[in-house]
Amino acid sequence: MQDLVVHLDRVNNASSVEALWRLHQDAMASYGFDRLLYGYTRYRSGRSLGDPQDWVVLTNFPSAYMRPYIEDGLYANAPMIRWALENDGACSWSWLHQMVAKGAFTPPELKVLEFNRKMGITAGYTISFRSVSQRAKGGIGLCAHPGMPQDEVDALWTQHGPTIQVMNNVFHLKLLTLPYSGARQLTQRQREVLQWVGDGKTAQDIALLMGLTAATVEKHLRLAREALDVETTAQAVLKAAFYNQMFTIDA
Repeated sequence: MQDLVVHLDRVNNASSVEALWRLHQDAMASYGFDRLLYGYTRYRSGRSLGDPQDWVVLTNFPSAYMRPYIEDGLYANAPMIRWALENDGACSWSWLHQMVAKGAFTPPELKVLEFNRKMGITAGYTISFRSVSQRAKGGIGLCAHPGMPQDEVDALWTQHGPTIQVMNNVFHLKLLTLPYSGARQLTQRQREVLQWVGDGKTAQDIALLMGLTAATVEKHLRLAREALDVETTAQAVLKAAFYNQMFTIDA
């Protein structure tokens, strides 16, 4: 219990996504889960998860796995993602074997399972985080180290599952409070003008406050919209706020 308290305190005090992720990787590896894939989106619509460039994705899987899985779209037919979208909580990957035995998977889903098998991703657990928004969803795949069978993973979960779930839920909640840029990086000027827009200021107001011309302010707003891949400034403010890129306290 003391070790858990110490770990959660470190998680609570992590000041960056990178530091938090290192802590979580080390903690999960201590339970035998040496490969992790965390994903979070605020742009869910039905089974669509939105543009992958808008996701928060953290993983220590090799690029040889992630490129086909994300860029080639294998994730869209991944059975455990389907489970995570339809459920909250934790699920043993033994569920996959049960569903295969029942003939419940489509050919594209079976293709993903075969790809995972070839990559040595066969035993583990998936945790789907509860969300209060219909548009948001997060989950994490915990893959056991190579050679560890699913029955051993299930036995480990019987003993430590509640603790592992608590650690993952706290990790997820902490991550949502930290600035994350991913592929959508804003400059300092772009953040400043969006912050003023968020405070209700016009371009003319912002120009006066920042000592710029109105044309320069409009340029920064346009570049912010382009960086965030949105059409309107209101959308840019919302997306920047989603990823905690506005009103941040610099380390």
